Amino acid sequence: MKEDKWIFPFMRENTGRIMVILLLSILALGTGAMLTFTSGFLISRSAMPIENILMVYIPIVGVRAFGISRAVFSYFERLAGHDAVLRILSKMRIKLYRILEPQALFMKSRFKMGDMLGVLAEDIEQLQYIYLRTIFPTIASFVLYIIVICSIGILDIPFAILMAVYLALLLILFPVCSLFLMRKNQREYKQRRNGLYQKLTDSVLGITDWVISGRSDSFISSYEQDEASAALVNSRLTRFSRWRNFAQQTVSSLVITSLLFWAAEQYAQGHIPVTLIAAIVLVALPILDAFLVVSEAFERIPGYQDSLNRLKGIESADEQRFSQKETALKEDSVHIKLEQVSFAYTKADNPSVQDVNLDIPQGKRIAVIGRSGAGKSTLLKLIQGAIAVQDGKVLYNGKTAGVQTDSSAIISVLNQNPHLFDTTLRNNLLLGSEDAGEKELNEAIKLAQLGELVNKLPEGLDTFMQETGQRFSGGEKQRVALARILLKDTPVVILDEPNASLDPRTEKELLQTIFTALDGKSVIWITHHLVGVEKMDEILFMEAGKIVMRGTHAELLKEKRYKQLYELDYPDYLLKKDEHD
Repeated sequence: MKEDKWIFPFMRENTGRIMVILLLSILALGTGAMLTFTSGFLISRSAMPIENILMVYIPIVGVRAFGISRAVFSYFERLAGHDAVLRILSKMRIKLYRILEPQALFMKSRFKMGDMLGVLAEDIEQLQYIYLRTIFPTIASFVLYIIVICSIGILDIPFAILMAVYLALLLILFPVCSLFLMRKNQREYKQRRNGLYQKLTDSVLGITDWVISGRSDSFISSYEQDEASAALVNSRLTRFSRWRNFAQQTVSSLVITSLLFWAAEQYAQGHIPVTLIAAIVLVALPILDAFLVVSEAFERIPGYQDSLNRLKGIESADEQRFSQKETALKEDSVHIKLEQVSFAYTKADNPSVQDVNLDIPQGKRIAVIGRSGAGKSTLLKLIQGAIAVQDGKVLYNGKTAGVQTDSSAIISVLNQNPHLFDTTLRNNLLLGSEDAGEKELNEAIKLAQLGELVNKLPEGLDTFMQETGQRFSGGEKQRVALARILLKDTPVVILDEPNASLDPRTEKELLQTIFTALDGKSVIWITHHLVGVEKMDEILFMEAGKIVMRGTHAELLKEKRYKQLYELDYPDYLLKKDEHD
């Protein structure tokens, strides 16, 4: 079994605090037991003729003292418990961030958005309950169990054995049965709930399309059906809990009845005064309450396990990525080579990329074209190291690269929909390099041809861009993202269809700006159509994961298929040809 890195390491770091928590928990349980014990004694003694007021005054003081101390110990136990757990959670969140932040691209390619939101929003938060509701109460109950059995054993060993059996049913048998019998239902419920979370996340992100299509009622109906399925599983959990609670209460009744008969027998034999009968019976109530919660604590374990498995999955992905840690240093020149590279997402699928060879020395510009599903995006992920090569090699300056290499220092990406944060234009630009000065910032703005836009803004660079940059057009967003890349100043830039969804004029102007601004950098341009490809040093045409055509624009124009595609995307070429003829 793989060593746990999310629960017990943090417990070891907080051993002192946990010992204090357990001590306070035992004291709270003990004072609760003594409160009922002295209350039972006081009730019995008050019903009898009193020779001296001190015979009841001392129990009265005891009831007050134990009542106050119980509340005090319970408060400090909760205070210490939450303090320790919140310290642990803060370290867990830091650990999770340190795993996610350096490999955001790799994680995005491996995990669904709903899974990632589940990890960030719920799973870490969920783990606080494994301490507060499972680990701490269970340990305290076991300590109390030992104390109770040893105390009874001093008076009557056979009866202590009987009580040990009864209490073991509450402390061991019912919790273990809850764990094993409810594991499947707990996991199914957690998975269904996570599925609802993913579905809701996906639909919220695409809510505009649902509304425009007029099918919002269809989504609501589908979501309600899935929610009903999750509720059905939850009802099975509730039904089992009710039957288990009934069985536990039955055992508790046996414990109290046995204590009553045993105390009466002890009185009949002259071993204890009659006033202790009620005290002995009542002292069992808070002790039984402490044991009854253990079953509920164990019942939650499968839910915790699901959260832990998801965290471990992310951690194992991190270890896989950095098992041979080889962080790419900042380089001014990078020669990228792909040698017989192949990749398939599953064994049953056809390869998304198959036997691809590429040679991209510093400064070379290539365009990768093809239909959707041809393998272009997968090829990009392989070059970046977002997914691991299954066959072949990806080389940076002659060194093998892959998921263990941090390519962010040498490769920047300009994609279709660059995200602009709800902050100032300056902060959005400085995302590329937070240390950039005014000179570098102004130079990037000039190269990206953002000067006119900045001058029009009411507060210039300090103007807020609104959520997702809503105040800017598609072309303006691309120019902001281009300025980021120029500030980052990596030797290689990937263009993932940045001209998609732009009108022809904006597209032409943007491409001209991009190619001028990226002079001297290696450019890998993924595109569906061929406007502007004549500026590339090499053009690759992909189909079914393979490169089926390659060459310069002039060379490929001799190919009938390429020529037809170019004429469709570039009608001006056809007009010029007709004029020449």
